[in-house]
Amino acid sequence: MASAFALPADLTLDTAAAVRRAALAALTAEPGSWGVDAAALRTFDSACLALLLELRRAAPGGALRVDSAPQRLRDLAAAYGIDFVLDAGAGAVAADSPASN
Repeated sequence: MASAFALPADLTLDTAAAVRRAALAALTAEPGSWGVDAAALRTFDSACLALLLELRRAAPGGALRVDSAPQRLRDLAAAYGIDFVLDAGAGAVAADSPASN
C-alpha cells in the first residue's frame, strides 16, 4: 500500500514547518512507498523543494513519488539542479495549473 499526502496550495517558508509535520505524520502512518500530490500548489518557493528533498531522504528506500507537479515547480527544481526530486512523478504535470500557462 502506498502512502500519499496532498500538498497545500501555499507552501512557502512561512508554512513549510507545519506542512512538514503534517506530511511526515501522514506518510509514516501507513507502510509502503511514499507519494505526494502537488496538484493544489499555487504559491511556493524554495522551501517547497527543501521539503520534498527532506521527504525523499526520509522515505523508505529514499523513494518519493511526486504527482502532478506544476511546471513552475519543475522549472524551479531544474534551476537549483535538483530536478531529480520530481522524476518519479514526471508523467503527471498539472495541466490546469496557473504555472503551466
